[in-house]
Amino acid sequence: MAATEVGCEHYVRSCLLKAPCCGKFYVCRLCHDGEENHQMDRFKVREVKCAACNTIQEAQQTCKECEVKFGEYYCNICHLFDKDKKQYHCQPCGICRIGPREKYFHCTKCNLCLATDLKDNHKCVENVSRQNCPVCMEDIHTSRIGAHVLSCGHLLHKTCFEDMCRTGAYRCPLCMHSAFNMEEFWEQKDMEIAQSPMPTEYQDTKVKIICNDCQARCTVAFHVLGMKCSTCGSYNTAQDGGLIAPPAIDARQPAEQPLEEETDTQHHE
Repeated sequence: MAATEVGCEHYVRSCLLKAPCCGKFYVCRLCHDGEENHQMDRFKVREVKCAACNTIQEAQQTCKECEVKFGEYYCNICHLFDKDKKQYHCQPCGICRIGPREKYFHCTKCNLCLATDLKDNHKCVENVSRQNCPVCMEDIHTSRIGAHVLSCGHLLHKTCFEDMCRTGAYRCPLCMHSAFNMEEFWEQKDMEIAQSPMPTEYQDTKVKIICNDCQARCTVAFHVLGMKCSTCGSYNTAQDGGLIAPPAIDARQPAEQPLEEETDTQHHE
């Protein structure tokens, strides 16, 4: 790192930002927010201090005194100084994104920049990025961590999604929809159930279920290893009520039918 750089764990730059809220100088808003009991509004930053000559000046990319460049990338809206990571400012998002720009598009309904391979290939959820990550409960929209789009359309931080995978969780924390293609797992579950018959007293027991994947409600065979949706074949289901016992079998013998009276065929003399 050059002598004029004062980078932190978040950014590498050659200036400090003057927080408009408290007047203190910090390398970045994240460092400020970690130290103070309030948050810095990046858009209201007006002044920076050069790390080389300590000149306090209007926020700009190059020092007006010693001409040190404060950052390879600079956004005069977000007042973001950083190394060149192919960043670009997305006007609809209102913030800078790590690019390159041509690999991303802005989905107007989700109100978020997504990878181009998701264009026309994802389920839109209106303003989905304005919700916190359901795993860590931290902001997604302005996070420096990329977002992972689940098949249901909800978002997680990529790191939170990876953690979820490592723990064996397979459902969206918000809507409980399966987060992966589970066909192979369901086939394995079929085999496990076929090899593990229920005790005799439960073999014909039914149960009502709700499917988390297709939202169907159906009545299926009860099994402790899982209840399979009869509509889509998913085992991502929830029991909807108690067990339904099979109808009782009447073991009584049918009542004897009365014998027909003999017909008197004798002729009287």
